Amino acid sequence: MASRVTKGKGKSIKGSKDSSECSTVKCLKDWSNWALKKAKVITHYGFIPMVIIIGMNSEPKPHLYQLLSPV
Repeated sequence: MASRVTKGKGKSIKGSKDSSECSTVKCLKDWSNWALKKAKVITHYGFIPMVIIIGMNSEPKPHLYQLLSPV
């Protein structure tokens, strides 16, 4: 049987760029992607509780059911 040579799929880094430059850019992209995902989750789950807390600390002091009722 003949052995098969497989080529890796993906982008190879060629050219005049230094490998440390590419790793720095990749690290920066990964970190920013991670930070944006975390910010999205925090915003998603934290917005309504924040509104309730701000509403509870306002004057006049409403009851919780008054804040949650649509009227």
